[in-house]
Amino acid sequence: MNLEPLAQADFAIQLHVAAATGALALGSVVLFRRKGDRLHRLGGRVWVALMVIVALSSFFIHELRVFGPWSPIHLVSLATLWFLAGGVRLARQRRIVAHRRTMQGTFFGGLIVAGGFTFLPGRLMHEVMLTDLDGSWAAVLAIVICVCAFWTYRSSQRTQI
Repeated sequence: MNLEPLAQADFAIQLHVAAATGALALGSVVLFRRKGDRLHRLGGRVWVALMVIVALSSFFIHELRVFGPWSPIHLVSLATLWFLAGGVRLARQRRIVAHRRTMQGTFFGGLIVAGGFTFLPGRLMHEVMLTDLDGSWAAVLAIVICVCAFWTYRSSQRTQI
């Protein structure tokens, strides 16, 4: 691991990575612990706040430019904000099954899938996490991460409230 590229990155990128890392850790806990109690609601609120920071900070990151300063990942950020708002609304309406599915999908799509792209060669997190690894080991690690993410998502789909 080499944190130097992250330390030299713009503040928006540092904020984005910090919020995404926190959201990944907290979201993993919230998804797998008991649902509906005060701790779940508090953790969920903090997770939503972190995800809003992740999504909003992405609009200040323009490393990939496909459509002017924008890239397809910015569409993921818009979708993340939309689904976060919908998931909160569903919880307030006590539509718990729909709330759970929305938040699990947002966790998986907004963090796992979108975050996975940051580990591609040429991207910052690849430099931070994978440059010290031999190329074949980096590919194996990427596959293991994808399999674990898919297994985690499928396991959370089976979790009952």
